[in-house]
Amino acid sequence: MTLIEEFKKFAMRGNAIDLAVGVVIGAAFSGIVNSLVKDVINPPLGLLIGGIDFSSFFIVLKGAGPYASLKAAQDAGAVVLTYGLFINAIINFVIVAMALFVIVRQINRFTAPKDLPGEPPPPPDVQLLREIRDILKANA
Repeated sequence: MTLIEEFKKFAMRGNAIDLAVGVVIGAAFSGIVNSLVKDVINPPLGLLIGGIDFSSFFIVLKGAGPYASLKAAQDAGAVVLTYGLFINAIINFVIVAMALFVIVRQINRFTAPKDLPGEPPPPPDVQLLREIRDILKANA
């Protein structure tokens, strides 16, 4: 089998295609979540803490003087620690994790069998042996 045939066989397997679809949907979902955090969650959260935007939080590690904004510091060539962007990333992660939890929970709820059958009764010979064992234990 040639390398191209082997690759075709690999690429056309169900798992590889499912993974590709998952990656594409995940990328699209990431865009939605980023917009949700940036445009919907951060403004009220910033308002609650005094009108501060997390993405503008930074510390100048190397550079001359205070800067009015993160962009001004970066334009001046200062080395900055942008911990506000890290806070935004954490918020994104929590929202994505929560959304996935809710989605998987609902999928499991709909796909789980309604009536799970119990364990089938043991064959008669096994049941008889268990009864004999229990009688011997009681007499010992």
